Amino acid sequence: MIKETNIRVAPKDLNNFEQIKKCAASQLNVAVEEVNDVKIVKKSIDARSKNVVFQLRVCVGIHEMLKEDLPNSPRKRDVSKSRSVIIVGAGPAGLFAALELIEQGCKPIVLERGKNVRERRRDLAAINKEQIVNPESNYCFGEGGAGTYSDGKLYTRSNKRGNVEKVINILIEHGADPGIKIDAHPHIGTNKLPKIIVSIREFIIECGGEVHFNQKVEDLIIDDNKIKGVTTAQNEFIAEDVILATGHSARDIFRLLYRKNILIESKPFALGVRIEHPQSLIDTIQYKCSTKHENLPPASYSLVTQTKNKPAYSFCMCPGGIIAPCATAPEEVVTNGWSPSKRNNKFANSGMVVAVNEQDFEPFEKQGALAALAFQSSVEHKAWEWGGKSQCAPAQRMIDFVNKRTSSSLPPTSYQPGVVSTNLNNVLPNAVHTALREAFQIFGRKMKGYYTNEAVLHATESRTSSPVKIPRDHSSLEHIQIKGLYPCGEGAGYAGGIMSAAIDGQKCAQMIAQK
Repeated sequence: MIKETNIRVAPKDLNNFEQIKKCAASQLNVAVEEVNDVKIVKKSIDARSKNVVFQLRVCVGIHEMLKEDLPNSPRKRDVSKSRSVIIVGAGPAGLFAALELIEQGCKPIVLERGKNVRERRRDLAAINKEQIVNPESNYCFGEGGAGTYSDGKLYTRSNKRGNVEKVINILIEHGADPGIKIDAHPHIGTNKLPKIIVSIREFIIECGGEVHFNQKVEDLIIDDNKIKGVTTAQNEFIAEDVILATGHSARDIFRLLYRKNILIESKPFALGVRIEHPQSLIDTIQYKCSTKHENLPPASYSLVTQTKNKPAYSFCMCPGGIIAPCATAPEEVVTNGWSPSKRNNKFANSGMVVAVNEQDFEPFEKQGALAALAFQSSVEHKAWEWGGKSQCAPAQRMIDFVNKRTSSSLPPTSYQPGVVSTNLNNVLPNAVHTALREAFQIFGRKMKGYYTNEAVLHATESRTSSPVKIPRDHSSLEHIQIKGLYPCGEGAGYAGGIMSAAIDGQKCAQMIAQK
Protein backbone atom coordinates (compact mmCIF):
# COMPACT_ATOMS: atom_id res chain seq x y z
CA MET A 1 0.00 0.00 0.00
CA ILE A 2 1.26 3.49 -0.92
CA LYS A 3 0.12 6.51 1.09
CA GLU A 4 1.08 10.17 1.39
CA THR A 5 1.10 12.21 4.59
CA ASN A 6 2.55 15.38 6.13
CA ILE A 7 5.10 15.26 8.94
CA ARG A 8 7.28 17.75 10.84
CA VAL A 9 10.90 17.05 11.79
CA ALA A 10 13.67 18.95 13.54
CA PRO A 11 16.44 20.32 11.30
CA LYS A 12 18.91 17.77 12.70
CA ASP A 13 16.62 14.94 11.54
CA LEU A 14 16.09 16.08 7.98
CA ASN A 15 18.46 13.41 6.66
CA ASN A 16 17.64 10.84 9.35
CA PHE A 17 15.72 8.16 7.46
CA GLU A 18 14.76 6.21 10.59
CA GLN A 19 13.34 9.29 12.32
CA ILE A 20 11.35 10.28 9.21
CA LYS A 21 10.09 6.70 8.95
CA LYS A 22 9.04 6.78 12.62
CA CYS A 23 7.18 10.10 12.18
CA ALA A 24 5.40 8.84 9.05
CA ALA A 25 4.33 5.64 10.79
CA SER A 26 2.96 7.60 13.73
CA GLN A 27 1.06 9.98 11.44
CA LEU A 28 -0.50 7.06 9.50
CA ASN A 29 -1.17 5.13 12.71
CA VAL A 30 0.78 2.04 11.62
CA ALA A 31 3.66 0.17 13.24
CA VAL A 32 7.16 1.29 12.23
CA GLU A 33 7.87 -2.29 11.15
CA GLU A 34 5.11 -2.03 8.54
CA VAL A 35 6.84 0.88 6.79
CA ASN A 36 9.26 -0.42 4.16
CA ASP A 37 10.12 2.82 2.40
CA VAL A 38 9.67 6.61 2.66
CA LYS A 39 10.38 9.33 0.10
CA ILE A 40 10.19 13.10 0.59
CA VAL A 41 7.85 14.65 -1.99
CA LYS A 42 7.86 18.30 -0.82
CA LYS A 43 9.93 20.22 1.70
CA SER A 44 9.53 23.62 3.36
CA ILE A 45 10.61 25.41 6.55
CA ASP A 46 8.27 26.55 9.33
CA ALA A 47 10.12 29.26 11.30
CA ARG A 48 7.10 30.84 13.00
CA SER A 49 8.28 29.78 16.46
CA LYS A 50 11.69 29.42 18.13
CA ASN A 51 11.58 25.69 17.43
CA VAL A 52 12.17 25.78 13.69
CA VAL A 53 11.03 22.62 11.89
CA PHE A 54 10.94 21.21 8.38
CA GLN A 55 7.49 20.42 7.02
CA LEU A 56 7.64 17.37 4.78
CA ARG A 57 5.15 15.78 2.45
CA VAL A 58 6.22 12.14 2.28
CA CYS A 59 5.23 9.14 0.20
CA VAL A 60 5.15 6.01 2.34
CA GLY A 61 5.40 2.37 1.25
CA ILE A 62 3.54 0.13 3.70
CA HIS A 63 4.50 -3.54 3.24
CA GLU A 64 6.12 -2.62 -0.08
CA MET A 65 8.95 -0.59 -1.58
CA LEU A 66 8.39 2.58 -3.54
CA LYS A 67 9.22 2.60 -7.23
CA GLU A 68 12.50 4.30 -8.01
CA ASP A 69 12.28 7.54 -9.97
CA LEU A 70 14.32 6.85 -13.08
CA PRO A 71 15.73 9.90 -14.86
CA ASN A 72 13.94 10.66 -18.09
CA SER A 73 16.41 11.15 -20.90
CA PRO A 74 15.34 13.90 -23.30
CA ARG A 75 13.77 12.25 -26.35
CA LYS A 76 15.86 13.06 -29.41
CA ARG A 77 14.27 13.37 -32.82
CA ASP A 78 15.58 14.65 -36.12
CA VAL A 79 13.86 17.90 -37.04
CA SER A 80 16.57 19.13 -39.42
CA LYS A 81 14.22 18.93 -42.42
CA SER A 82 11.04 19.96 -40.61
CA ARG A 83 9.19 23.27 -40.79
CA SER A 84 11.41 26.04 -39.38
CA VAL A 85 10.42 28.45 -36.64
CA ILE A 86 12.63 31.43 -35.74
CA ILE A 87 13.13 32.18 -32.05
CA VAL A 88 14.58 35.58 -31.21
CA GLY A 89 16.33 35.27 -27.83
CA ALA A 90 17.99 32.36 -26.02
CA GLY A 91 16.62 33.03 -22.55
CA PRO A 92 14.24 30.68 -20.68
CA ALA A 93 11.29 31.51 -22.95
CA GLY A 94 13.31 31.00 -26.13
CA LEU A 95 15.12 27.82 -25.05
CA PHE A 96 12.00 26.10 -23.72
CA ALA A 97 10.12 27.14 -26.85
CA ALA A 98 12.87 25.45 -28.86
CA LEU A 99 12.64 22.24 -26.82
CA GLU A 100 8.86 22.19 -27.19
CA LEU A 101 9.09 22.76 -30.95
CA ILE A 102 11.40 19.76 -31.24
CA GLU A 103 8.92 17.67 -29.25
CA GLN A 104 6.18 18.85 -31.62
CA GLY A 105 8.25 18.02 -34.71
CA CYS A 106 9.34 21.52 -35.76
CA LYS A 107 12.84 22.89 -36.33
CA PRO A 108 13.86 25.79 -34.06
CA ILE A 109 16.29 28.42 -35.30
CA VAL A 110 17.44 30.33 -32.21
CA LEU A 111 18.99 33.76 -32.75
CA GLU A 112 20.82 35.27 -29.76
CA ARG A 113 22.28 38.77 -29.88
CA GLY A 114 24.87 37.94 -27.22
CA LYS A 115 27.58 35.34 -26.72
CA ASN A 116 27.54 31.78 -25.42
CA VAL A 117 27.77 31.26 -21.66
CA ARG A 118 31.54 30.69 -21.63
CA GLU A 119 32.46 33.77 -23.67
CA ARG A 120 29.89 35.85 -21.83
CA ARG A 121 31.86 35.54 -18.58
CA ARG A 122 34.59 37.88 -19.87
CA ASP A 123 32.06 40.66 -20.37
CA LEU A 124 30.66 40.13 -16.88
CA ALA A 125 34.19 40.41 -15.50
CA ALA A 126 34.68 43.62 -17.50
CA ILE A 127 31.60 45.32 -16.05
CA ASN A 128 32.49 44.21 -12.51
CA LYS A 129 36.18 45.02 -12.54
CA GLU A 130 36.64 47.66 -15.24
CA GLN A 131 33.09 49.09 -15.35
CA ILE A 132 32.90 48.50 -19.10
CA VAL A 133 29.38 47.73 -20.37
CA ASN A 134 29.08 45.64 -23.54
CA PRO A 135 25.58 46.43 -24.90
CA GLU A 136 25.35 43.00 -26.54
CA SER A 137 26.84 40.80 -23.81
CA ASN A 138 26.11 41.42 -20.14
CA TYR A 139 24.02 40.09 -17.24
CA CYS A 140 20.83 40.45 -19.32
CA PHE A 141 21.99 39.54 -22.85
CA GLY A 142 23.62 36.29 -23.89
CA GLU A 143 22.96 32.56 -23.86
CA GLY A 144 20.45 31.67 -21.15
CA GLY A 145 19.24 35.26 -20.80
CA ALA A 146 19.13 37.18 -17.54
CA GLY A 147 18.45 34.01 -15.54
CA THR A 148 21.79 32.33 -16.28
CA TYR A 149 23.88 34.70 -14.19
CA SER A 150 21.08 35.96 -11.99
CA ASP A 151 20.45 33.17 -9.55
CA GLY A 152 18.16 30.58 -11.13
CA LYS A 153 15.29 30.85 -8.67
CA LEU A 154 12.40 28.70 -9.87
CA TYR A 155 9.59 30.26 -7.87
CA THR A 156 6.11 30.36 -9.29
CA ARG A 157 2.87 31.13 -7.52
CA SER A 158 0.50 29.13 -9.68
CA ASN A 159 0.26 25.96 -11.70
CA LYS A 160 -2.47 27.58 -13.79
CA ARG A 161 0.12 29.04 -16.15
CA GLY A 162 1.12 25.60 -17.39
CA ASN A 163 3.06 22.46 -16.61
CA VAL A 164 5.51 23.46 -13.86
CA GLU A 165 6.56 19.86 -13.27
CA LYS A 166 7.53 19.45 -16.92
CA VAL A 167 9.87 22.46 -16.75
CA ILE A 168 11.44 21.16 -13.52
CA ASN A 169 11.95 17.70 -15.05
CA ILE A 170 13.61 19.15 -18.14
CA LEU A 171 16.05 21.10 -15.97
CA ILE A 172 16.86 17.95 -13.99
CA GLU A 173 17.35 15.98 -17.22
CA HIS A 174 19.92 18.55 -18.29
CA GLY A 175 21.88 18.46 -15.04
CA ALA A 176 20.00 20.33 -12.30
CA ASP A 177 19.98 18.88 -8.78
CA PRO A 178 16.92 16.58 -8.40
CA GLY A 179 16.32 18.33 -5.07
CA ILE A 180 14.63 21.20 -6.94
CA LYS A 181 11.68 18.85 -7.41
CA ILE A 182 10.87 18.75 -3.69
CA ASP A 183 11.91 22.19 -2.43
CA ALA A 184 9.09 24.66 -1.78
CA HIS A 185 11.32 27.40 -3.24
CA PRO A 186 13.65 25.61 -5.67
CA HIS A 187 16.91 27.29 -6.58
CA ILE A 188 19.67 26.15 -8.94
CA GLY A 189 22.40 28.73 -8.37
CA THR A 190 24.39 30.88 -10.77
CA ASN A 191 27.42 28.60 -10.50
CA LYS A 192 25.44 25.59 -11.81
CA LEU A 193 23.18 27.13 -14.44
CA PRO A 194 25.74 27.54 -17.26
CA LYS A 195 26.30 23.76 -17.63
CA ILE A 196 22.54 23.21 -17.80
CA ILE A 197 22.16 25.87 -20.49
CA VAL A 198 25.00 24.35 -22.52
CA SER A 199 23.35 20.92 -22.27
CA ILE A 200 20.06 22.34 -23.59
CA ARG A 201 21.85 24.06 -26.47
CA GLU A 202 23.71 20.88 -27.42
CA PHE A 203 20.45 18.91 -27.34
CA ILE A 204 18.76 21.42 -29.68
CA ILE A 205 21.64 21.15 -32.16
CA GLU A 206 21.79 17.33 -31.93
CA CYS A 207 18.12 17.23 -32.91
CA GLY A 208 18.74 19.31 -36.01
CA GLY A 209 17.84 22.71 -34.61
CA GLU A 210 20.09 25.74 -34.95
CA VAL A 211 21.53 28.15 -32.36
CA HIS A 212 23.28 31.29 -33.62
CA PHE A 213 25.15 33.73 -31.39
CA ASN A 214 26.08 37.36 -32.08
CA GLN A 215 22.98 37.66 -34.25
CA LYS A 216 21.20 40.81 -33.15
CA VAL A 217 17.87 41.15 -34.92
CA GLU A 218 17.69 44.56 -36.58
CA ASP A 219 14.44 44.26 -38.56
CA LEU A 220 11.37 42.12 -39.11
CA ILE A 221 10.43 41.05 -42.62
CA ILE A 222 6.70 41.67 -42.93
CA ASP A 223 4.43 41.42 -45.97
CA ASP A 224 0.69 42.19 -45.82
CA ASN A 225 0.74 42.03 -42.01
CA LYS A 226 2.33 38.58 -42.07
CA ILE A 227 5.78 37.78 -40.72
CA LYS A 228 8.20 36.37 -43.27
CA GLY A 229 11.42 36.35 -41.30
CA VAL A 230 14.01 38.60 -39.67
CA THR A 231 17.22 40.31 -40.62
CA THR A 232 20.34 40.63 -38.48
CA ALA A 233 23.47 42.66 -39.10
CA GLN A 234 24.99 39.66 -40.88
CA ASN A 235 22.14 37.53 -42.26
CA GLU A 236 18.54 37.11 -43.27
CA PHE A 237 16.49 34.27 -41.74
CA ILE A 238 13.24 33.20 -43.38
CA ALA A 239 10.30 31.50 -41.66
CA GLU A 240 6.54 32.00 -41.46
CA ASP A 241 6.55 31.91 -37.66
CA VAL A 242 8.70 34.00 -35.33
CA ILE A 243 8.73 33.76 -31.53
CA LEU A 244 9.84 37.08 -30.08
CA ALA A 245 11.43 36.14 -26.73
CA THR A 246 13.90 38.97 -26.26
CA GLY A 247 13.55 39.62 -22.51
CA HIS A 248 12.59 42.72 -20.54
CA SER A 249 15.71 44.74 -21.42
CA ALA A 250 15.71 44.57 -25.23
CA ARG A 251 14.87 48.23 -25.68
CA ASP A 252 16.02 48.28 -29.28
CA ILE A 253 13.31 45.71 -30.12
CA PHE A 254 10.63 47.83 -28.45
CA ARG A 255 11.84 50.85 -30.42
CA LEU A 256 11.90 48.82 -33.64
CA LEU A 257 8.27 47.76 -33.18
CA TYR A 258 7.26 51.33 -32.33
CA ARG A 259 9.08 52.69 -35.38
CA LYS A 260 7.36 50.17 -37.66
CA ASN A 261 3.94 51.06 -36.21
CA ILE A 262 3.54 47.57 -34.78
CA LEU A 263 1.25 47.90 -31.80
CA ILE A 264 2.87 47.92 -28.34
CA GLU A 265 1.63 49.31 -25.03
CA SER A 266 3.26 51.13 -22.14
CA LYS A 267 3.11 48.88 -19.05
CA PRO A 268 3.31 49.49 -15.28
CA PHE A 269 6.26 47.88 -13.51
CA ALA A 270 8.08 48.30 -10.18
CA LEU A 271 11.11 50.39 -9.29
CA GLY A 272 13.26 50.90 -6.21
CA VAL A 273 16.55 49.76 -4.71
CA ARG A 274 18.52 46.60 -3.98
CA ILE A 275 18.93 46.35 -0.21
CA GLU A 276 21.70 44.39 1.52
CA HIS A 277 21.85 43.14 5.14
CA PRO A 278 24.40 40.89 6.82
CA GLN A 279 23.07 37.36 6.31
CA SER A 280 23.72 36.61 9.99
CA LEU A 281 21.28 39.37 10.95
CA ILE A 282 18.53 37.96 8.71
CA ASP A 283 19.17 34.48 10.15
CA THR A 284 18.86 35.81 13.69
CA ILE A 285 15.59 37.59 12.87
CA GLN A 286 13.96 34.78 10.93
CA TYR A 287 15.09 31.84 13.07
CA LYS A 288 14.58 33.76 16.34
CA CYS A 289 17.94 32.70 17.72
CA SER A 290 21.31 34.29 18.44
CA THR A 291 23.15 31.97 16.02
CA LYS A 292 21.79 30.05 13.04
CA HIS A 293 21.37 26.30 13.51
CA GLU A 294 23.97 24.49 11.41
CA ASN A 295 21.28 22.31 9.81
CA LEU A 296 19.26 25.26 8.56
CA PRO A 297 19.85 27.06 5.24
CA PRO A 298 20.50 30.82 5.11
CA ALA A 299 17.19 32.50 5.91
CA SER A 300 15.12 34.40 3.37
CA TYR A 301 12.21 36.80 3.72
CA SER A 302 9.25 38.15 1.78
CA LEU A 303 7.72 41.51 2.66
CA VAL A 304 4.82 43.50 1.28
CA THR A 305 2.84 46.51 2.47
CA GLN A 306 0.44 49.14 1.21
CA THR A 307 1.82 52.60 1.93
CA LYS A 308 -0.35 55.71 1.83
CA ASN A 309 -0.04 56.02 -1.93
CA LYS A 310 1.63 52.92 -3.37
CA PRO A 311 2.26 49.23 -2.66
CA ALA A 312 5.86 48.33 -1.79
CA TYR A 313 7.36 44.86 -1.62
CA SER A 314 10.51 42.77 -1.63
CA PHE A 315 11.51 41.25 -4.96
CA CYS A 316 13.92 38.45 -5.91
CA MET A 317 15.34 37.95 -2.40
CA CYS A 318 18.81 36.31 -2.45
CA PRO A 319 20.02 34.67 0.79
CA GLY A 320 23.81 34.42 0.95
CA GLY A 321 23.91 36.38 -2.27
CA ILE A 322 25.73 39.02 -4.29
CA ILE A 323 24.55 42.27 -5.88
CA ALA A 324 25.46 42.49 -9.56
CA PRO A 325 25.74 45.40 -12.05
CA CYS A 326 23.11 44.72 -14.71
CA ALA A 327 23.29 47.72 -17.01
CA THR A 328 22.76 46.94 -20.69
CA ALA A 329 24.16 50.22 -22.02
CA PRO A 330 26.68 52.86 -20.97
CA GLU A 331 25.51 55.76 -18.78
CA GLU A 332 23.07 53.78 -16.66
CA VAL A 333 23.30 51.91 -13.35
CA VAL A 334 21.07 48.87 -12.79
CA THR A 335 21.35 46.43 -9.90
CA ASN A 336 20.12 42.88 -9.43
CA GLY A 337 20.97 40.02 -7.09
CA TRP A 338 22.00 36.38 -7.34
CA SER A 339 23.12 33.53 -5.09
CA PRO A 340 25.47 30.58 -5.64
CA SER A 341 23.91 27.15 -5.12
CA LYS A 342 25.17 26.95 -1.50
CA ARG A 343 24.02 30.49 -0.73
CA ASN A 344 27.13 30.88 1.39
CA ASN A 345 27.97 34.56 0.87
CA LYS A 346 27.95 36.67 4.06
CA PHE A 347 25.33 39.10 2.72
CA ALA A 348 21.59 38.82 2.06
CA ASN A 349 20.11 41.07 -0.61
CA SER A 350 16.68 41.77 -2.03
CA GLY A 351 15.01 44.15 -4.40
CA MET A 352 12.77 46.56 -2.49
CA VAL A 353 10.44 48.14 -4.97
CA VAL A 354 7.36 50.30 -5.43
CA ALA A 355 4.71 49.91 -8.12
CA VAL A 356 4.84 52.68 -10.73
CA ASN A 357 2.16 53.42 -13.32
CA GLU A 358 0.78 55.85 -15.89
CA GLN A 359 0.75 58.77 -13.44
CA ASP A 360 4.49 58.40 -12.90
CA PHE A 361 5.10 58.23 -16.66
CA GLU A 362 3.23 61.49 -17.40
CA PRO A 363 6.42 63.59 -17.90
CA PHE A 364 7.24 61.22 -20.78
CA GLU A 365 3.75 60.95 -22.30
CA LYS A 366 4.99 62.36 -25.61
CA GLN A 367 6.93 59.10 -25.99
CA GLY A 368 3.60 57.27 -26.39
CA ALA A 369 3.91 53.52 -25.87
CA LEU A 370 7.56 54.02 -24.86
CA ALA A 371 6.70 56.36 -21.95
CA ALA A 372 7.33 53.75 -19.23
CA LEU A 373 10.61 52.77 -20.89
CA ALA A 374 11.72 56.41 -21.02
CA PHE A 375 10.82 56.86 -17.34
CA GLN A 376 12.77 53.72 -16.40
CA SER A 377 15.78 54.80 -18.44
CA SER A 378 15.79 58.31 -16.92
CA VAL A 379 16.08 56.93 -13.36
CA GLU A 380 18.90 54.57 -14.38
CA HIS A 381 20.75 57.50 -15.96
CA LYS A 382 20.36 59.54 -12.76
CA ALA A 383 21.88 56.65 -10.82
CA TRP A 384 24.85 56.72 -13.21
CA GLU A 385 25.29 60.47 -12.70
CA TRP A 386 25.06 60.32 -8.90
CA GLY A 387 27.29 57.26 -8.83
CA GLY A 388 30.13 59.34 -10.24
CA LYS A 389 29.30 58.67 -13.89
CA SER A 390 30.48 55.10 -13.47
CA GLN A 391 29.07 51.69 -12.56
CA CYS A 392 29.44 52.56 -8.88
CA ALA A 393 26.00 52.40 -7.27
CA PRO A 394 24.60 55.41 -5.40
CA ALA A 395 24.05 54.05 -1.88
CA GLN A 396 22.70 55.01 1.53
CA ARG A 397 22.19 53.32 4.88
CA MET A 398 18.54 52.46 5.56
CA ILE A 399 17.83 54.71 8.56
CA ASP A 400 19.80 57.54 6.97
CA PHE A 401 17.60 57.16 3.88
CA VAL A 402 14.41 57.34 5.94
CA ASN A 403 15.75 60.44 7.72
CA LYS A 404 16.88 62.02 4.42
CA ARG A 405 20.47 62.13 5.64
CA THR A 406 23.47 61.31 3.46
CA SER A 407 25.45 58.50 5.09
CA SER A 408 28.81 59.60 6.47
CA SER A 409 30.20 56.12 5.76
CA LEU A 410 29.13 52.89 4.10
CA PRO A 411 29.87 49.32 5.26
CA PRO A 412 31.42 46.65 3.02
CA THR A 413 29.19 45.46 0.18
CA SER A 414 29.08 42.55 -2.24
CA TYR A 415 28.58 44.99 -5.15
CA GLN A 416 31.94 44.69 -6.89
CA PRO A 417 32.12 47.97 -8.87
CA GLY A 418 31.75 49.83 -5.56
CA VAL A 419 29.33 52.32 -4.00
CA VAL A 420 29.13 56.09 -3.58
CA SER A 421 27.41 57.64 -0.57
CA THR A 422 24.47 59.58 -1.95
CA ASN A 423 21.13 60.92 -0.81
CA LEU A 424 18.89 58.65 -2.88
CA ASN A 425 16.19 61.32 -2.98
CA ASN A 426 18.31 62.74 -5.80
CA VAL A 427 18.02 59.49 -7.77
CA LEU A 428 14.59 58.02 -7.10
CA PRO A 429 11.31 59.65 -8.18
CA ASN A 430 9.47 61.39 -5.34
CA ALA A 431 6.61 58.86 -5.22
CA VAL A 432 9.11 55.99 -4.99
CA HIS A 433 11.38 57.29 -2.22
CA THR A 434 8.37 58.53 -0.23
CA ALA A 435 6.74 55.10 -0.34
CA LEU A 436 10.00 53.31 0.48
CA ARG A 437 10.64 55.48 3.57
CA GLU A 438 7.22 54.52 4.92
CA ALA A 439 7.62 50.87 3.92
CA PHE A 440 10.98 50.37 5.66
CA GLN A 441 9.54 51.50 8.98
CA ILE A 442 6.58 49.14 8.56
CA PHE A 443 8.89 46.26 7.65
CA GLY A 444 10.96 47.04 10.74
CA ARG A 445 7.88 46.44 12.88
CA LYS A 446 7.12 43.19 11.05
CA MET A 447 10.72 41.91 11.32
CA LYS A 448 12.33 43.14 14.52
CA GLY A 449 15.88 44.17 13.65
CA TYR A 450 15.30 44.59 9.90
CA TYR A 451 15.14 48.39 10.16
CA THR A 452 18.80 49.17 10.78
CA ASN A 453 21.69 51.26 9.53
CA GLU A 454 23.59 48.02 8.97
CA ALA A 455 21.41 47.69 5.86
CA VAL A 456 22.52 49.53 2.72
CA LEU A 457 20.34 50.60 -0.22
CA HIS A 458 21.85 50.40 -3.73
CA ALA A 459 20.16 52.27 -6.61
CA THR A 460 18.56 51.26 -8.87
CA GLU A 461 16.46 48.11 -8.93
CA SER A 462 14.56 48.89 -12.11
CA ARG A 463 14.38 45.79 -14.33
CA THR A 464 11.71 43.99 -12.30
CA SER A 465 9.60 43.45 -15.41
CA SER A 466 9.16 44.84 -18.89
CA PRO A 467 8.00 48.47 -19.22
CA VAL A 468 6.30 47.45 -22.47
CA LYS A 469 3.59 44.95 -23.34
CA ILE A 470 3.32 43.50 -26.84
CA PRO A 471 -0.37 42.64 -27.23
CA ARG A 472 -1.33 39.24 -28.62
CA ASP A 473 -4.51 37.39 -29.44
CA HIS A 474 -5.71 35.38 -26.47
CA SER A 475 -6.66 32.32 -28.50
CA SER A 476 -3.78 32.08 -31.00
CA LEU A 477 -1.01 33.90 -29.00
CA GLU A 478 -0.09 35.73 -32.23
CA HIS A 479 0.39 39.47 -32.22
CA ILE A 480 -3.02 41.06 -32.70
CA GLN A 481 -1.76 42.86 -35.80
CA ILE A 482 0.99 40.67 -37.33
CA LYS A 483 0.19 37.05 -38.20
CA GLY A 484 2.94 34.57 -37.39
CA LEU A 485 4.59 36.85 -34.81
CA TYR A 486 4.43 35.43 -31.29
CA PRO A 487 5.35 37.89 -28.50
CA CYS A 488 6.62 35.70 -25.68
CA GLY A 489 7.95 35.72 -22.13
CA GLU A 490 9.04 38.60 -19.91
CA GLY A 491 9.92 41.00 -22.69
CA ALA A 492 6.41 40.81 -24.12
CA GLY A 493 4.80 41.22 -20.70
CA TYR A 494 3.56 37.64 -20.26
CA ALA A 495 5.94 36.24 -17.65
CA GLY A 496 7.79 37.18 -14.48
CA GLY A 497 10.71 34.82 -13.93
CA ILE A 498 12.39 31.69 -15.24
CA MET A 499 9.45 29.34 -14.68
CA SER A 500 6.69 31.49 -16.13
CA ALA A 501 8.90 32.50 -19.07
CA ALA A 502 9.73 28.86 -19.82
CA ILE A 503 6.05 27.91 -19.67
CA ASP A 504 5.08 30.79 -21.96
CA GLY A 505 7.72 29.65 -24.44
CA GLN A 506 6.22 26.17 -24.41
CA LYS A 507 2.73 27.57 -24.97
CA CYS A 508 3.79 29.61 -28.00
CA ALA A 509 5.56 26.59 -29.49
CA GLN A 510 2.46 24.44 -28.99
CA MET A 511 0.24 27.02 -30.73
CA ILE A 512 2.61 27.13 -33.71
CA ALA A 513 2.70 23.33 -33.97
CA GLN A 514 -1.11 23.16 -33.91
CA LYS A 515 -1.49 25.56 -36.85
